[in-house]
Amino acid sequence: MKRILVTGGAGFIGSHAVDAFIQDGYEVLVIDDLSSGSDANLNPKARFECTSIDSARAAETLRAFRPEAIFHYAAQIDVRKSAADPVLDAQLNIINSLRLLELGLNNGLAYFAFASSGGAIYGEPQSGPQDETHPERPCSPYGVAKLSIDKYLASFHHYRGLKSCSMRFSNVYGPRQNGKGEAGVVALMIGQGLKGQPLRVNGKGEQTRDFVYVKDLARAARLILRHQPQGVLNLGTGIETSIAQLAHILQERFAVPPGISHAPAIHGEQFRSVLDSTLAKKVIDWEPVTRLGHGLQETTDWFSSLAPAAPRPQKHIRVSQ
Repeated sequence: MKRILVTGGAGFIGSHAVDAFIQDGYEVLVIDDLSSGSDANLNPKARFECTSIDSARAAETLRAFRPEAIFHYAAQIDVRKSAADPVLDAQLNIINSLRLLELGLNNGLAYFAFASSGGAIYGEPQSGPQDETHPERPCSPYGVAKLSIDKYLASFHHYRGLKSCSMRFSNVYGPRQNGKGEAGVVALMIGQGLKGQPLRVNGKGEQTRDFVYVKDLARAARLILRHQPQGVLNLGTGIETSIAQLAHILQERFAVPPGISHAPAIHGEQFRSVLDSTLAKKVIDWEPVTRLGHGLQETTDWFSSLAPAAPRPQKHIRVSQ
């Protein structure tokens, strides 16, 4: 394969995948409307079309490019927005994905990789870490939409012979993550730390997450393209870190005032999430290699480079995991 289309390739996770594909010598087309991504994330060697994936312009560009593989990262990613407007979420995350699939199949597509979700699909663990056989019990419209595309891809393989991989991520963090609004907790806390503010934790902070570094996922994308597995793959670390633990690690990094600013717990928030990625190791020879301390160091360094006049001194993170 030579021609790869990456939707959301100016976004947080997609842009790192684009960098990996460019490094491997692929011809890459990025389609992104920059609603949450940034042109600063774009690899200059990739072709770029600034438009939404459901536009006539995107369809025309895809027909001309005729991608052999599509990595689909573009999505509405806010769980709360999906609950507030499930119809819009379904339009953006289900209907647009199906249109992309149909358009690709009509124009030479041979492989499709989808940015899915582990925690949002499996729900609270019956046992942990959760592997691909764990019951699928999404609680949010966002999780339902992700699971829907996973199932559609299975049916497209059965009826139309399209090979595909549903990449079920755990909680992703790293450089280029959006630190504004309803973003990942790591980016939000780093933004607070750069302002010298106490780090905010919802509830007691006992809820746990499986934090996977974005560059490890870019390496996973590279391996998925190379091996072209069929089906669902979990991509996480298998390690649970509580939100309170995360806050304490970052407190040391930013030397912010001691203590944590506790906000009310979020109703319906998932308490635990941790993924078993044994299958990914077996199928594509992938496993995460970035320890949390190192990944947080690189992430805070990146955010600091955008705001060099941080009001408080910073320390190197010393945490092993």
